[in-house]
Amino acid sequence: MRAKYVMSEVFLGLWRNISMTVAMIITMAVSLTMLGAGLLLYNQVDVIEEYYQTNLEVVVYLQRDVTEEVTAQIEAELKESPYVETVKYESKEQAYERFKETFKDTPDLVKSVDAEVLPSAFRIKMVDIADAPKLQAEFQDREGVYQVTNQREILQQVFDILGGAQRLTLIVALVQGVAALMLVANTIQVAAYSRRREVAIMKLVGAPNWFVQAPFVLEAVFAGVIGAIFAFATLVAAKFLVIDGQFANLFSLMPPISMQSILLLLPILVGVSAVISAITAWITLRFNIKV
Repeated sequence: MRAKYVMSEVFLGLWRNISMTVAMIITMAVSLTMLGAGLLLYNQVDVIEEYYQTNLEVVVYLQRDVTEEVTAQIEAELKESPYVETVKYESKEQAYERFKETFKDTPDLVKSVDAEVLPSAFRIKMVDIADAPKLQAEFQDREGVYQVTNQREILQQVFDILGGAQRLTLIVALVQGVAALMLVANTIQVAAYSRRREVAIMKLVGAPNWFVQAPFVLEAVFAGVIGAIFAFATLVAAKFLVIDGQFANLFSLMPPISMQSILLLLPILVGVSAVISAITAWITLRFNIKV
């Protein structure tokens, strides 16, 4: 009987303040969407870094007029290096084929480049990519070597940008979360004030505090959970319509965001929204509303 009464009061309270309830749900949905996106990005940066760390190479580009003897000597020394796991020689022709495959979507650029312009190179997989600077220092000024490139240094700038976006997303989510909590507190205050007579009557007949407060707390939890569900639906739509849809070519350069990662966000978002909404509502009632 008590549970039935509490639930009826919850839905009645939500309907009485429908405009503020909708505003609370929308604010919670936006803040939780940003939080979910931040968590996805946080996890994806680690996935991307791990993926590329295992596939990064050090490339030793040779001079165009390098002799076969010098090339063979460099190859032998690379294979003897304790930092090197595998060495693969790439001729000018192979380099040109790689170039054509990489830039196949821009045929004008491919036509403008002569195969003879691209240098031959050794593509090296390191035992530990962190030792790449040591190998660079050892072979950079060798005879026949034009340049030694560490792909990790190039991609580190990308990782730094992703890390900045990661932090920015979490900061925006935090700001949105504070706004959502303030709206939750304000909505609870308005709801309690509009039902102050009912609350007073329940107190007079001896109703315990938890019974009086329960409908208000559950209203906040209900709105928070609905906001979390909307946030989750937004993230799913973003995966299929944006990441796997309109910008599929852009995101094909990195490991895909798995559906499992997004599904794991649902209990996290629902749990976070429910707990925070409940705590905010309880504190608001405990310290600001006389019940």
